[in-house]
Amino acid sequence: MKDLRELGTEDLREHVAVELARTRQRSAQLTDAVDDEELVKQHSPLMSPLVWDLAHVGSQEELWLVRDVGGREAVRPDIDDLYDAFQHRRADRPELPLLGPREARDYIATVRDKVFDLLDETPMEGRRLVERAFAFGMIVQHEQQHDETMLATHQLRDGPPALTAEPPPRSSDALPAEVFVPAGPFTMGTSTEAWALDNERPAHEVHVDAFHLDTAPVTNAEFARFIDAGGYHDPRWWSEAGQRYRHKASLEAPRFWFRDGERWMRRRFGHVEEVPGEEAVVHVSFYEAEAYAAWAGKRLPTESEWEKAARYDPATGRSRRYPWGDEDPTPVHANLGQQHLQPAPAGAYPLGEAPCGARQLIGDVWEWTSSDFLPYPGFAAFPYREYSEVFFGSDHKVLRGGSFGTDRSACRGTFRNWDFPIRRQIFAGFRCARTPSPDER
Repeated sequence: MKDLRELGTEDLREHVAVELARTRQRSAQLTDAVDDEELVKQHSPLMSPLVWDLAHVGSQEELWLVRDVGGREAVRPDIDDLYDAFQHRRADRPELPLLGPREARDYIATVRDKVFDLLDETPMEGRRLVERAFAFGMIVQHEQQHDETMLATHQLRDGPPALTAEPPPRSSDALPAEVFVPAGPFTMGTSTEAWALDNERPAHEVHVDAFHLDTAPVTNAEFARFIDAGGYHDPRWWSEAGQRYRHKASLEAPRFWFRDGERWMRRRFGHVEEVPGEEAVVHVSFYEAEAYAAWAGKRLPTESEWEKAARYDPATGRSRRYPWGDEDPTPVHANLGQQHLQPAPAGAYPLGEAPCGARQLIGDVWEWTSSDFLPYPGFAAFPYREYSEVFFGSDHKVLRGGSFGTDRSACRGTFRNWDFPIRRQIFAGFRCARTPSPDER
């Protein structure tokens, strides 16, 4: 997002209006692509029906913007419990008396009309929730996050393709396998990004020892070599927890891969195709990424290593908003926002390169790190504990960088995602790191 601190009130309101409209257009694209039967169906017990996600984003918008920020009368207080993500497991949501597709669309349209009315009169200062339009930005990001969730549901559904997109750009550069990041401190997190969420705050100095990092994410071809070497069945590469999950889930390859003779094939949004070797591998769990890294003689980067590689500029000594600088992402910088329905080949997006020389740190695939999801020093929950605080601990691992399904509004150099280490339906891949040997220091 642009530096919202520099916008006047009217320009800020215009920016909010554009972001709200752009986000709702994506939600409509994802839900209009299938019929009502597909909208109400649960395509996997891991995911909600698409119609639940659609009404849920409207419910959150009503709670935070219509009722809290606007102080307006509730639109549908009777459905608050139905769309409270903490009240009902995803697997149970199809059994709830949910709004039907037409009702859900009418509901979110009514809520949005009220939000546009109050946007014209809401002061953008004087209260932390509205300072620099934070509550509006929170709702934009929330809806975009659910759009990515709905995109993952599309990947899990059976049947012919319902979504289309152009393929990502190619890569013709010959790049080194890894880059070197020297030891030293850097500023991690942010205290100034207007729409940054609570777990990204506050900015704080972190010392990071020297490390090497893969220039690009691990590719399908590289991961296939791990499979061919018996990596899934060699306990040397797996943690104890990873081995338990590997056996329980009968893991043999990334999710959606299958053998056709000597070839690896995959199912991607209804298309069945040969796995492209040059693309970043996607749909692997933390445990699979960890095992691959051990097999390769490396490890997964820590969260602080990842962020230093992505943001630290040694020429200025400051941390950038993005690897390429402070300007907002564009299609020449990164594979974001469902512009392409797959990762780009490793080494693409030279204009998105970080100062250390690493590429594709933003977009393409979420990247697993070795770090547990924990608060930064000085963390304060805002505006509610359930966004971040209740998830802190060793149960969740941090992912960084966003994917081809992540919108630019919900992705920046400080943005933190987290999930259970067993997750494979998300658009997650990884890159490896390693500690320099004594003669490399």
